[in-house]
Amino acid sequence: MLIPFCGRYWSLYDTKFGRPVFISTNIGEHFVTKKIVEFKWFPGMSIGQKQKSIDSLHKMTRISIRDQRILEISSKSMQPLGIKLSAFNLNITTKTGNSTFSVESAYQASKVFQNGGPYTDLLSKPSKEAKRDSRLKNSGPLKCYNFSKTYWSLYPPTLFYDWLYINALSKHKKLASEITQYIAFTDIEFNPNRSVNCQAHSAALFVSLKNLGLLTAPLSSKNKFIELILQSEGLDNSNINNHSVDQSKFFPNGFSPSKKSSSETIKKPLTLWDLNPV
Repeated sequence: MLIPFCGRYWSLYDTKFGRPVFISTNIGEHFVTKKIVEFKWFPGMSIGQKQKSIDSLHKMTRISIRDQRILEISSKSMQPLGIKLSAFNLNITTKTGNSTFSVESAYQASKVFQNGGPYTDLLSKPSKEAKRDSRLKNSGPLKCYNFSKTYWSLYPPTLFYDWLYINALSKHKKLASEITQYIAFTDIEFNPNRSVNCQAHSAALFVSLKNLGLLTAPLSSKNKFIELILQSEGLDNSNINNHSVDQSKFFPNGFSPSKKSSSETIKKPLTLWDLNPV
């Protein structure tokens, strides 16, 4: 029996998939390395089937990277830590304590499209409901992100999501400590053919920055985080400066961020808990 998936047909009884495994690195310029690992996929939407696929992926990953420290980060994880670290469950509480929302809801509520957004009412919605909101699909092309009146461009592709996840995790001291026991991270729900952002990648980046003593940058300034990430990708300051000039193409029609708002360095530490995102 053959089943369709991503434009290809797979045997129900001998199905092999390739999925990315994100590995934290403590040396070199790149903070995260990605390795595609082929494993046996178990079709089905049940948690049991998902966890069989996770087990298969992890077994093949251990063989590939010769390391046992692998953590699935999703609501389907077989480890409680992986479930807690899911963007659906990892919560953000503002400094004033007036609102609490998940990383997923914050991410979806920050999207700005050609014909609408950001839809800040999604902050108060459960993660699944926020992600499935019809406006996210019916508002035209994604142009940028706007979180707490701060705009983020779509480049580099995972920049805003990584910043959001890292800031949230940094406030959960116990989770932030426990995650450093792992070196490789997976997300069985992540399909690189359909999505760009991945919580497993964000987790690996967090571990690398924490182990290298570089977490201060993403927690202190948007610009410092951007520079840190671009440099890790091999881009120099001229690339950063040129990108800041061309950012207008990422913003909705009629919006033109001032030079001061887009390039001014934040003088005091800025985290999600200093902000009122609504």
